Order: sequence, then C-alpha cells, then structure tokens
Amino acid sequence: MSPLPSLFISHGAPDLPLRTGPTQDFLRSLFHVMPKPRAILAVSAHWLTARPTLSTAAQPRTIYDFGGFSRQLYELTYPAPGSPELADRVVTMLNEAGFEARRNSERGFDHGVWTPLILADPEGRIPVVPLSLQPHESTLHHYQLGKALAPLRDEGVLMVASGAATHNLGYFDGSYSAAPPDWAVAFDDWLAQAIRDRDITALLDYRQRAPYAAQNHPTEEHLLPLFVALGAGGSGQQMHSGFTYGAFSMAAYRFG
Repeated sequence: MSPLPSLFISHGAPDLPLRTGPTQDFLRSLFHVMPKPRAILAVSAHWLTARPTLSTAAQPRTIYDFGGFSRQLYELTYPAPGSPELADRVVTMLNEAGFEARRNSERGFDHGVWTPLILADPEGRIPVVPLSLQPHESTLHHYQLGKALAPLRDEGVLMVASGAATHNLGYFDGSYSAAPPDWAVAFDDWLAQAIRDRDITALLDYRQRAPYAAQNHPTEEHLLPLFVALGAGGSGQQMHSGFTYGAFSMAAYRFG
C-alpha cells in the first residue's frame, strides 16, 4: 500500500454539514478520490493544550462547541469510534521525539473534527483519534510534530488537520455566499503559491512574509494545523478552494 497523504482542511463555520455547495461536495467525495484509511488522526484548531494530547476515548462524544446556529445542527451526532490503541501508538511516537505527549480519556469530537468528517464518512465507520495543538508554540514546533508522525502514513492512518486558511471572526458576513474581501484573497493566494513552491521557510515565517497575515489570523490556532500536515507529508497540492461567509477560505491541501 502506498503511503497516505496528510490533509489540511478548512472547516469553515460549524453549520458546514447543513449547507450545500462546492465544499460539501468536495468533502462528500473525499474517500472516492483517495483510499479509505484504516484510521484517522484528527488535528483540530479547537483543542488547545500545553502539551500534545491524544484522546484515548473508545467512543468519543460529539461536542457542540458553538452557539447561535440552527437547532438541527445540535441534533447531529458523529458515531465514529475512537482507537485507544492508535492513541497509545501516537503518544509513544511523540514521546520518543521529545514532545512529552499526554493522554485524555474524556475528550470527544469538537466541531473542527466532526463537521468535515460527518460529510466525508457520514456513517462513522473509520476510527478517529483527536490530537491537540499548542497555541503558545511556534509554526516550527507544529511542523516538527508532523514530521514525527509521518511514519503513520505507511500504516494506513490518514492525518486530517482541520483549521482555516483564513480566520478573522470580526469579518464574518451573514451571507454564506458573500464575496471575499481583497485582503483575504491575497493571503489565500499567497498560501497556495507557497505550498505549490514548497517554500517551507516562507510558510514557517508566514507572519512576516504573507500579505495581511495578522488580519487573516488575529490568533494563529486555525492555521497551525496546516503545519502539522505539512511536516507529515512534505510537498503539497491544493485539493479545493473557495470562500464562505465572506472572509472564510475553504481551501484544502494534500501533502505527500
């Protein structure tokens, strides 16, 4: 079996599963255009801890970590099982790489995990293990985290790093199909080009090199998953592009 890629997916707003459009179509077709993995390691912008932490829950609960959306969204549940065995394997790998990884037996699926995966694998047949981010750490830390996890690609484990290519909630537009502002498009285009060029130095230093970096990411947690996927997979290509709610890029990339 060839190594699986690692993925970075922009998950957009929590109501992603209830919307129709190109992003939903892309996610629904995901496992028709690439091999179905034996398990998924999900790196979410919505689980932030001091040290890399793995959920060892055998049946993670669905977390509704948002408010103000349709009641129908809160009635959705994601039935995928966890994989304590995979979680233990990842803890060992990260500890051997010097990351001081930890376990959490209670953590469920936040919306960064379940809203894209409920479209890609609606029946929840693929086990999913959540992995946290460290918002106080650098892009390089997360890139090295991904490199430490790269061997999983040869073991049938798909890394799905879920965040946002652009993420400024202050510019959230109430219209789902609103046109994106120029500054969001400029950053989104720069990111795509840097990934095509495999310019790792520029990507790691995006805060200084990318146009409107701070405006697109007032805080960094939604872009940090990209660096984990980049570290695990290496060279990348864009799988999907587009915007929702104005300034929210829905870009997705595969690495490796």
